[in-house]
This record gives sequence, C-alpha cells and structure tokens, in this order.
Amino acid sequence: MSGRQGYWQSVWREFKKNRLARAGLWVVLFLFLIAFMAPLIANNRPYIYVTDEKVFFPLFFEYPEFKDIDFRSERVPGFKLFPPVPYSYSEYDLDSIVSPPSLRHLMGTDEQGRDLAARMIYGARVSILVGFIAVFMYVLIGIIIGALAGYYGGWIDMLISRFIEIVICFPTFFLILTILALVGPSLTSVMVVIGLTGWTGIARIVRGEFFKIREMEFVQASRALGARDSHIIIRHVLPNALAPVLVSATFGIASTILIESSLSFLGFGVQPPTPSWGDILSQSRDFMDFAWWLTLIPGFAIFITITAYNLVGEGFQDAINPRSFRGNT
Repeated sequence: MSGRQGYWQSVWREFKKNRLARAGLWVVLFLFLIAFMAPLIANNRPYIYVTDEKVFFPLFFEYPEFKDIDFRSERVPGFKLFPPVPYSYSEYDLDSIVSPPSLRHLMGTDEQGRDLAARMIYGARVSILVGFIAVFMYVLIGIIIGALAGYYGGWIDMLISRFIEIVICFPTFFLILTILALVGPSLTSVMVVIGLTGWTGIARIVRGEFFKIREMEFVQASRALGARDSHIIIRHVLPNALAPVLVSATFGIASTILIESSLSFLGFGVQPPTPSWGDILSQSRDFMDFAWWLTLIPGFAIFITITAYNLVGEGFQDAINPRSFRGNT
C-alpha cells in the first residue's frame, strides 16, 4: 500500500512541474465551482430581502407570499441582495431580445431575451454532469470487460477481443445518433448512450495492463497462497493498472463534452429549457451576422474546457511515464 501511495505522490509531484497541466487543472476546478454554485451565482431571487417588518431569504427558502413576485421590480420595496447574475436561465426579457453585452446583461441575451450569462453558467453543469457520468459508466464497463479478458486469457480473451473489434467497427458518433433517434433525446439518454458506446478504448488498455501484470511475481505469489481470483484482481492487479486508465478517462471527459455539444447543436442532445453550450451555439446560427456574442461565448467556453481537460490528460500522461522518475530513484 505504501508503495502505491509513493507512486501516486511521485506522479502528482511530476504533474505539478507541468505549468500548462496545472493551468488546465485550475480551469477544470473553476468550472466545477461554477457548476456547483450555479444557483448561487445566477438566480432571479435575492439572497436576502429585508422589509420594515421582517427578513427573508428567498433564494434558500420558499415563501408562499413570494411565489409569483418579481423582486427586481421597483414596486417591491425593501433591501434586496441579488446574486452576481440576477436572472434565471429560463427567464424571458422581451425588452432585451438579442441585445449585446451590457451592464444589465453581462453576456447579452438570446433571441428570446434570456440572459446568456445565466444560461452559460447552468450549461456548465450539463457539460460536467454529462462528461463525468458518461465517462464513469464506460470506464467501469471497460475495466470489467478488459479485466476479464486480460486476467483469464484463452477463449474468454478471444471472445471479448472479437466483440471489441466488432463494436469498434461502428462509427461511434453515428451509432449514438441512431440510438438517440430511437430512444429520444434527453440528458439521461445522452449520458447512458455515450457511456454504453465509449468503453472499448478503456477495455483494450485494461486488457493490455492485465496481461502484463498477471505474470509478475507478487501476483503469482498471491495465486500460490490460494487467493481467490476476485481478490487478486481487485487488490493486486487493478490498482497497478489504473494509471493509464486515468489518463484515458481524462481525455475521454473532453471528448464526451465535445460529443454532447455536437449532439445538442444537432438537436439530439439536452432538450430545452435546460441550457447546454451546444444548444446555445445551435440557436445562434440565424444571428451570426450581427449577434456575435451568441456564437463567440459558447464556442470559446467549449474550446477552453476541452483544451483544459486535454492539458490535464497530457500532464498525467507525462507524469506516469517511467522516464519522469529517473531523477527520483
């Protein structure tokens, strides 16, 4: 156990030496913070509302008397402390349709008068949710299938390898489009379909690692002592095979976010009113000649997010390279 801890500590130490990877990690953490705190950053209900008689917290609690009230209206007296973006992602402002960035709407509005900053903030939640859940699903499937093939070999490996080759033959994106056309587009459908179609790369990586590790002395010793296969796989082989899986999963998150954005752009992804960066970009097609913010802002967000995850993946890839540890031995 201490040896594994020392290994991961060395990986982290090497990772921190890569400035671009560190920058990418900070961007990823910032997006996590934005996604997690989205209701506290963009909301049309104030944190606190103070009248002459009482203090209310409309953002955190439901008050029947405030059910349909617009707190931004001047007809609602009292002290109000709003979030930085005082709009809901689904709120319409018919007086500000396709308006450019301003003090009122920091990133402008779309063709229905919805605040783009609020929609971008909530869209970050969708991208991160789809990316991590879909990748977790196909990493789990890939580990199970690859572990069976790599540990047991023989006819089990032959059958699994042939099945992987068959699945790889299908163009992944078009396979996803076909399945979504049958089951219907939704956030859950997108996550499940990507998770069920993206496991082949992980399975091949795990299979190769298991082939290599199962012949090592500590695995042979555990087998000679009568340890069960499940114990050997989970306790000894799998922890030593996870490093390349981590790298592949990091790149996979970037790919999944790009796939989700592409699906939403084509109308097969997350459905309105739930905001998605790809959907925002799709709706800007009719306004590209004069509403530059509707194209530039979501496009830049997608580009920065994918770049950040790729930088983190490359950083881990370099860090687990055995040549990185020459100076530490």
